Amino acid sequence: MAVWIQAQQLQGDALHQMQSLYGQHFPIEVRHYLSQWIEGQLWDAIDLENPQEEFKAKRLLDSLIQELQNKAEHQVGEDGFLLKIKLGHYASQLKSTYDRCPLELVRCIKHILYTEQRLVREATNSSSPVGGMMDSMSQKYQQINQAFEELRLLTQDTENDLRKLQHNQEYFIIQYQESLRIQAQLTSLSALPPADRQLREPALLNKRATVEAWLTREANTLQKYRLDLAEKHQKTLQVLRKQQTIILDDELIQWKRRQQLAGNGGPPEGGLDILQSWCEKLAETIWQNRQQIRRAEHLRQQLPIPGPIEELLNELGSTITDIISALVTSTFIIEKQPPQVLKTQTKFAATVRLLVGGKLNVHMNPPQVKATIISEQQAKALLKNESTRNDSSGEILNNNCVMEFHQTTGTLSAHFRNMSLKRIKRSDRRGAESVTEEKFTILFESQFSVGGNELVFQVKTLSLPVVVIVHGSQDNNATATVLWDNAFAEPGRVPFLVPDKVLWPQLCDAINMKYKAEVQSNRGLSEENLVFLAQKAFSSSSNNPEDYRNMTMTWSQFNRESLPGRNFTFWQWFDGVMELTKKHLKPHWNDGAILGFVNKQQAQDMLMSKPNGTFLLRFSDSEIGGITIAWRMVWNLMPYTTKDFSIRSLADRISDLNHLLFLYPDRPKDEVFSKYYTPPLCKQPSVCTAKAVDGYVKPQIKQVVPDVVWLHSVSCGRSDSMLDADGDFDLDDTMDVARHVEELLRRPVESQWGGQQS
Repeated sequence: MAVWIQAQQLQGDALHQMQSLYGQHFPIEVRHYLSQWIEGQLWDAIDLENPQEEFKAKRLLDSLIQELQNKAEHQVGEDGFLLKIKLGHYASQLKSTYDRCPLELVRCIKHILYTEQRLVREATNSSSPVGGMMDSMSQKYQQINQAFEELRLLTQDTENDLRKLQHNQEYFIIQYQESLRIQAQLTSLSALPPADRQLREPALLNKRATVEAWLTREANTLQKYRLDLAEKHQKTLQVLRKQQTIILDDELIQWKRRQQLAGNGGPPEGGLDILQSWCEKLAETIWQNRQQIRRAEHLRQQLPIPGPIEELLNELGSTITDIISALVTSTFIIEKQPPQVLKTQTKFAATVRLLVGGKLNVHMNPPQVKATIISEQQAKALLKNESTRNDSSGEILNNNCVMEFHQTTGTLSAHFRNMSLKRIKRSDRRGAESVTEEKFTILFESQFSVGGNELVFQVKTLSLPVVVIVHGSQDNNATATVLWDNAFAEPGRVPFLVPDKVLWPQLCDAINMKYKAEVQSNRGLSEENLVFLAQKAFSSSSNNPEDYRNMTMTWSQFNRESLPGRNFTFWQWFDGVMELTKKHLKPHWNDGAILGFVNKQQAQDMLMSKPNGTFLLRFSDSEIGGITIAWRMVWNLMPYTTKDFSIRSLADRISDLNHLLFLYPDRPKDEVFSKYYTPPLCKQPSVCTAKAVDGYVKPQIKQVVPDVVWLHSVSCGRSDSMLDADGDFDLDDTMDVARHVEELLRRPVESQWGGQQS
């Protein structure tokens, strides 16, 4: 209930904004009396874009109505009687409103809670000291709000001046008509006898001179009023342009950049509610000023007065139309991007939204949005305004969608839920470029009518680059292309140019972000891990992080050229590590049980000073998506892969190997891994005869290591490694073991088993 308690303490404009969230669609009394219940529900757990989530929403709606009814039944006394009736009415009203569309209730309440939290946060930030980033953000928001207040005052001032001008002009026209009436009277005097004409004419002439002098003076005044008003409108439009630039070219572009980085696993880009509220304020202000300029033009046409005002008004009209055009076309955005690795014949979704749709009444004539896939070259031509009509690079099924207006949140959006790419047409590739390096984009286009068809806008927006694949085996390389593009694309680039090489620390930021997101872990890559990766990427032996600060890595080094002595690239190896960790090793990585990024020689050096039975876990250098156990004596088991862990987990395999005693540096293995062991079928599996319900004995799988491994320690009595300095088997030690095994095999069977027979 904390949010609601704080929301009730809001003041001024913030309180007004909070109150405006409520109405017949969701009464504020319901929020008040069920505040604790409302804030205790998992509204964010429901995906509004997934129709299958409707049953969850329906359950929440039924619970809300039940809570209201229970609250109503417990009201007593005279005041309680009235509240009981009111709450019962609200229960019936909400059921009637949302019973057929329960997801809309979820959308409504999520919007209310998000906005309340934002208003409370902004109010708290403005009244208490906060950290640098929040303070900077609060200051920026304050500047934007101050600019809106300035625009409101400027618009109100020009409205007042316009009314004054209109009043003066109406009075001028009345006086002008009076001068015409006097002139008509003077003309009619010619029909009178001379005596009567001489009697009446001087007074009329004097009156006409007075009126004409007033008209001349007033015409100059009106012209000055018109020029002053036009100058004020010019100032307003300057402030408008500046404010629109901040919102569209700074804030909206930053949101799009966050959205792009979110594709690499960065933090969520954040909601659009604040941006929409700013864009709607812009739209309202622009439209008010446009109407004022049109009224001023109408007054000029009604009473033409020679001067520069006609040209000024034409210029103002053109400028305000450009401003509103930029607003509408820039706020047609992709709220939910299509997948950037797009597999043919596979369903995918996307959502587009117009941030000013509600305020400009675009929804009164619901527009239709069309989605088309185009190539990089077609995207370049489109941005150059070259003709690309009817050009596409493939066929998307279910690619038309009508924009819907959600009254509760004021959003106008189109939800493409069942698109699929039926076919793709590829271009001729250049040099070493593979199909997984070819970039496409989804073009969304529509037509909006604003102000009752006063203005019609053709709008287009491009998705982030997508790589089209036809088989899952291409996913790895396609993901590399997307990762590089998302991480290193520059704002305003020509589609879809990216640098061919980047500084190693930049790449480290990108792959660390991706790793944490894929593994879903707060434990990212340490500096030691990144040094290991640098050694692998650059075939270097330096352990000093500073040696890599100014080194650059090219795209070819990243995912075209194989690592020395391997048949895979740096990215393919790293991606294999991520996949393995994500699917099978996540809890152990989070526990810090996996060192992972250690080579054979490093593992040997680390274990040499430790007691026998000490082991560590390191990712395989020789196999994609493998992890191996290295332990004191220093043996390295053949790497385990996803296939192995689908049979038996890492923890169980470690449990099976009795020779493994301590996880490096000195933690007992059961202390680290026991919570992940699979419970045994019985306490003595070797003699267990417990039967399943169907009468069959259930077999068990155990990890074993051939005895030849342990023969080395027995026969040689040595604690050093059979690996040489390069991590390969030492030939002399290996031959010793081979000779020992050969000697055992030469013994007669009788002598080996004689003891048992006797």
